[in-house]
Amino acid sequence: MKVLAINGSPRMNNGNTDLILNPFLEGIRKGGANVELFYTRKLKIDPCTGDLFCWYNSPGKCHITDDMQLFYPKLYNTNILVLATPVYVPLPGEMQNFINRLIPIMNPILEMRLNRTRARLHKEVKISKIVLVSSCGWWEKGNFGTVIRIIKELAEDVSIEFSGALLRPHADFLREDNEKTRNVLNAAKKAGYQIIKNGKISPDLLNIVSCELISLEKYMKINNQVY
Repeated sequence: MKVLAINGSPRMNNGNTDLILNPFLEGIRKGGANVELFYTRKLKIDPCTGDLFCWYNSPGKCHITDDMQLFYPKLYNTNILVLATPVYVPLPGEMQNFINRLIPIMNPILEMRLNRTRARLHKEVKISKIVLVSSCGWWEKGNFGTVIRIIKELAEDVSIEFSGALLRPHADFLREDNEKTRNVLNAAKKAGYQIIKNGKISPDLLNIVSCELISLEKYMKINNQVY
C-alpha cells in the first residue's frame, strides 16, 4: 500500500495542518503502508494554462515542465491520496495549482452520472481513495464547508472514494498540551491506522479530531483582546 500526502500549508511543518497530519501519517505507517510527504511550498507547480493539451492533444501528458512532472509517476502508483490544507479563501494557491494539474491522470472520456458530467482516472492509475486533512483558525466546523466540497467533488469527478475528512477547527489551541489535545492527536493516529487496516475511518474518531478544545465564549474573548 502506497500513500502520497500533499501538504498545501505555506507554513509547512510550522503550520497547524502539520499538527494533525503527522499523527495521521504515523498511524498509516503503523498500519504497514509506505508514505511519501511533500510540501507544495517547496515545489514549483505552475498554474494550469487551461488549454487541455493533456486532454485532446496528448492524453495523459502535461506540456508544462515543472515539479509536477515528478508527481505524475507517483500518482500512477499511489493507492491513497491525502490532501492536507489549511482553510484560506478557500485554498492556498499552491494547493489549488496541484489539484488543477491532476487533469493528465484523468481519462478523457466523459460520461453522465446523476445529471453531472464526470470522468474517470486512467485505468493504470491506482488511486482508489482520497482523504482530506484540514485545519482552520475559526472556532466552528462549518468553516470547512467549501474545502470539503472541493475535495469531495474532485473524488466524484474521477469516480473514486472520498474516505473522509480529519477537520481541526480553532487549530491554534491544539498546540497546548492537555488531555483534550492528546486525545485529538491519538484519534488522528488511530484514524491513519484504520484507513489502512479497515479501508475506512470511523465517525467516532473523526468527531474526536474535531472536538471542542475551548468554549466559543473563551475563544471570542481571547481573539478579541485589544493589544
